[in-house]
Amino acid sequence: MASKNDVLQVGTNELELVDFRIFKEENGKVYEGIYGINVSKVREIIKYPKLTELPGVPDFIEGIFDLRGVVIPVVNLAKWMGIKTPENKEIHPRVIIAEFNNILIGFVVHEAKRIRRISWADIEPASFTSGQGVLDKSKITGVTRIEDDEVLLILDLESVVEDLGFYQPDVDAEIKIDKFNGMAMVLDDSLTARKIVKDALQKMGFHVVEAKDGQEALEKLNELYEQMGDRLSEELKVIVSDVEMPRMDGFHFAAKAKDDPRFSKIPIVFNSSISDHFSEERGKEAGGEGYMVKFDANVFYSEIAKVVRTHHKAEG
Repeated sequence: MASKNDVLQVGTNELELVDFRIFKEENGKVYEGIYGINVSKVREIIKYPKLTELPGVPDFIEGIFDLRGVVIPVVNLAKWMGIKTPENKEIHPRVIIAEFNNILIGFVVHEAKRIRRISWADIEPASFTSGQGVLDKSKITGVTRIEDDEVLLILDLESVVEDLGFYQPDVDAEIKIDKFNGMAMVLDDSLTARKIVKDALQKMGFHVVEAKDGQEALEKLNELYEQMGDRLSEELKVIVSDVEMPRMDGFHFAAKAKDDPRFSKIPIVFNSSISDHFSEERGKEAGGEGYMVKFDANVFYSEIAKVVRTHHKAEG
């Protein structure tokens, strides 16, 4: 059996998505919503299990169940998105077991269809409001066209983790923070995630340059090189990059930056919600000097300090 690495090579700017469906009823009609989640975040897909209900939780939490010794909360995606499920349509739900930030969560979907390979270049950032008023664009990280001119929406399922209160980064924690001079760059398509990383880097003394994706980051690196020339490799101490971003993902960005002699000496640390070992290995293959799972303040400050010290002379 071919390994994941045989299937999806680093630097190709592609990702694989589990295509799943959620049906909704509106004005007496049934519509099929087409959605996707990164294969790297999917542990397995199972039949709907027997659940234990929990009192006093949001109504989109169906309950919990034990999966081989691990207790997993199960979220009804239709309820989380405010979608009315058709009453007269026969649905055989599946549960996608996904891992975010080292947390396992089950997501109830109406149908798991197939795996799709899609280029990040064909994924557009979510910059619209649903015409039918069902989906808030904050719940979508990207959109892409598929066959028959249909639209697939990539959901921001990490925001479920935040809604449940599992993901509460404490950037202001009482932690010894090493101080540096110079610049740092942060790439992330999430405004919230960019702010968390930017605040942390500023606490370390860095002047921070921001970019929404790999393509914009390369443009900013070119602009900085025009201003600073070869001094850029010394002034820009570290680049902190998300992995999943529309237009150009973090791995493809890193491969291109490391292939350019102007930028190849600048260390890159990946900061992602994908917590599988395979993605960490892919990060190394792409040229990254480090890989962190969002967001543990202790790990972040120590990893950035270690990488900067390794690749630059210690400053004051």
